[in-house]
Amino acid sequence: MHILKCPNCKSYGLKESCACGSKRVRVRPAKYSPDDKYADYRRQAKKNVGNEDVQAKKTETPSTN
Repeated sequence: MHILKCPNCKSYGLKESCACGSKRVRVRPAKYSPDDKYADYRRQAKKNVGNEDVQAKKTETPSTN
């Protein structure tokens, strides 16, 4: 079972037929390139995924009831 993408409405799903009436196609990952311009950004985003909740809690102001 693979993830499929509709080329018309850009929706993802597991069924071959899309709700818009088009046929979905298999999605392939991007090819590896040693000259990847965005590798640093991707690594930083992956590293910060777990820190979002911590940072959000730090910025929230405590409520006084």
